[in-house]
Amino acid sequence: MNVTSPPGEDRLNERDIIDRVRRMASHPAARNLDDDAALFEGLVITHDSIAEGVHYLPGDPPETVGWKLAAVNASDLAGKGARPEAALLSLAIRGDGAWEAAFLDGLEQALAEFGMALIGGDTIALPHGSPRVLGLTALGRAGPKTPARSGGKVGDTLWLAGTVGDAAAGLEQLRKEPGSSGALVEAYRRPRPLIAEGQALAPLVDAMMDVSDGLLIDAGRMAAASGLRVAIDLSALPLSQAFREARGDGLEDRLFAATGGDDYALLASGTKQMLGISLPAETRLTAIGRLVEGEGLSLNHDGAEMRVPERQGYEHRT
Repeated sequence: MNVTSPPGEDRLNERDIIDRVRRMASHPAARNLDDDAALFEGLVITHDSIAEGVHYLPGDPPETVGWKLAAVNASDLAGKGARPEAALLSLAIRGDGAWEAAFLDGLEQALAEFGMALIGGDTIALPHGSPRVLGLTALGRAGPKTPARSGGKVGDTLWLAGTVGDAAAGLEQLRKEPGSSGALVEAYRRPRPLIAEGQALAPLVDAMMDVSDGLLIDAGRMAAASGLRVAIDLSALPLSQAFREARGDGLEDRLFAATGGDDYALLASGTKQMLGISLPAETRLTAIGRLVEGEGLSLNHDGAEMRVPERQGYEHRT
């Protein structure tokens, strides 16, 4: 879902805004804004906001919104192999406070689950009818290695920890039938950051990040940060049984999964020897492509090269 400008006004996409901010973020901790997190004196620091009608549906239960806000930030820490430690909350209050109370229940549950202590933040009151925008700053303890997006090397295998497509399929179900439930809706409303997996992978990989805006667009960002081209085999993408039963396993289904976003899987580049790494039993680690010389993105399916879709994932517009 895109946020659009009034008719006749120029439109700037997220990339344009980030380029403007990048000129300001000159401190080494910012890593040139090529990552979703900063590395500052042994701490991995990230901030994510979620907006009503953009990142969650107005009818979503507020406790799931609280969970999701914590989860998307914890996933950024997981993408750097960090151990979650603490968080700062930006809470927008609207109405009688009942929604916020339920939101805080979900947030509290998630922070406890992920090992983050709430240490402060800010609150503001919104005018009636204003969409809620909620933010969290998460701090994690850096491990022995904090892989950047920019560390990819020519010949690296592209690995995916987790699956893709479930959350996008769950959102599709909710848009068609607001009362939907099940594994796919749960994946959309209560994502599970791969924290333990990130800590296990970080010492071994050349580059790593979480997949939040869509596999194709995020893989392209890793390749661009590394000064390389990424080649992805759509037929290798790991899909859950719930996704296959709901959508199928054809090329269009795989493109949907690769561009849907909200996955919070981990994308890493490294050697083929990573296949033997010890991860939680339920986690799938799948080779889905490689990094090569050049720039951009190429796709194939069952050995046949295919056209890269115009829409590769979610990109904000203002």
